[in-house]
Amino acid sequence: MKLSIVIPVFNEAESLDELHAQIAQVVSEHSLDCEIIFVDDGSKDKSWKVIRQLAKADSSVRGLRFRRNFGKAAGLTAGIRAARGELILMMDADLQDDPAEIPKFIEKLGEGFDVVNGWKLRRLDPWHKVYPSLVFNWLVARMTGLELHDHNCGLKLFKAEVGREIRLYGELHRFIPVLANARGFRVTELAVNHRARQHGESKYGYRRFMRGFLDLFTVTFLIGYGQRPQHMLGAAGLVSFGMGVIGSAYLALTWFLMHVIPLFKPTPIGGRPLLAYSIALMLLGAQAISLGLLAELIVYYTSRESDTFSVTDEVGKPEQIV
Repeated sequence: MKLSIVIPVFNEAESLDELHAQIAQVVSEHSLDCEIIFVDDGSKDKSWKVIRQLAKADSSVRGLRFRRNFGKAAGLTAGIRAARGELILMMDADLQDDPAEIPKFIEKLGEGFDVVNGWKLRRLDPWHKVYPSLVFNWLVARMTGLELHDHNCGLKLFKAEVGREIRLYGELHRFIPVLANARGFRVTELAVNHRARQHGESKYGYRRFMRGFLDLFTVTFLIGYGQRPQHMLGAAGLVSFGMGVIGSAYLALTWFLMHVIPLFKPTPIGGRPLLAYSIALMLLGAQAISLGLLAELIVYYTSRESDTFSVTDEVGKPEQIV
């Protein structure tokens, strides 16, 4: 099967020639039918110039250039759309991902899987990247149910149908295995050789770390309630509204026992904090239920039928089905 290698590029001019040479060597040694798609994500250096030179010298190289920096997810989406192969491999352009791992990924995928995620068993990154990543991967496993050691690994191989069915935006590219698993695709992982950075600077920072956690909540919501948002918003709204009703009922009963059946000494209830809390809870609950209904309307009128399921195989022509 034809392999499409999608490589997002952002100011990686120094590493592109060497990366291409390493990929070409692997492709030649294993007789792979392969295309290489470099996606220049608004680089400010000579990355596009190098990509043009590579495409001119090698007919298997293709290049896409963004008008500005749109992010890695956008680069991967553009590359996946342009890919003509049945298999799609994504990898970083900084030479930390080893092209020699490509045949192993293809072999692993051939065991009956749809997605193979890389696992940097021995990471050559500084501690301030390694330890937060361990915490992040643990949280992803707990919140999504997909047990992988390294969701952040840039080396991933998947079938083209996976790329057609999942939508990437923001920084959801790191959750490709999670999104694929939620649609019923078979996901596994493979330990890979991780190499030290040779050129350029790391894109990692505390902002990216924070965005990763926010994206985790987004993905958890999408795979759990993306097609039924009212089940979450409505449930939270009912709990909040119910607590407010209980508090209000308690105050109403108290007032009744003090004024209608004077069992207690009458005292004003208007200044009690419970009254304000009960009203706030009822208002919050009503708003959550209303938001859930609006979300359901949006899902109903904007989603396609194919978004709610995933077909793995088909047999028989339509006219043969009775």
